Amino acid sequence: MSVSLTDSIQDYLKVIYELTESGELASTTALAARLHIAPASVTGMMQKLASAKPPLVEYRKHQGVTLTATGKRAALEVIRHHRLIEAWLVQTLGYSWDEVHNEAEKLEHVISEEFEERIASAMGYPLRDPHGEPIPSAELVMPKDQGIALSKLKPKQEACIQRVHAQDADFLKHLEQLGLVIGTRVKALGVSRYDQVMHIQLRGRKEAIALGPAITNRVFVEIL
Repeated sequence: MSVSLTDSIQDYLKVIYELTESGELASTTALAARLHIAPASVTGMMQKLASAKPPLVEYRKHQGVTLTATGKRAALEVIRHHRLIEAWLVQTLGYSWDEVHNEAEKLEHVISEEFEERIASAMGYPLRDPHGEPIPSAELVMPKDQGIALSKLKPKQEACIQRVHAQDADFLKHLEQLGLVIGTRVKALGVSRYDQVMHIQLRGRKEAIALGPAITNRVFVEIL
């Protein structure tokens, strides 16, 4: 059974990729939560994608799902569209980094390959989106990312914020208010062993700020 890559199927493949690449299990429960869909509907879709020709996923009941090579290429294609559009909206139309996700979610499914190439060329072939996430190449290869979570910094280590793993607009606005934007240099001062609250200092500021793991696990840095 061949399947057409509808918007819904592309969304499934993208979320499966994001879950599995971050080391999480792409379970029915996780997919249902991310996509806001009933678990029974997710199970039906997984069976459909697994029986497609060629299959897009490998599905084992109660063990989660992984992408096949074909499914991974399809996921990387829509991720490339999404991240290029986000970069284009910021660079060309003046959007802020907290405004672009929902717009890109709508446009990622409809742009042509020619449009993709034109906006990439116009921006000088950017390597990262406004949140610092790497953009898959035109050959659908995801660049290697050497960044580590801010929570992994040791006391006195200095680093530069490289990317933020977040889509929620309010969360991104909060990070901006704290000064935790791409390119900011930070210094780790210490971490409480009781609640994992980290104290850091931003370059150019005297006062330290305290950050919980909800932030330090979603901000990624490059050690200097």
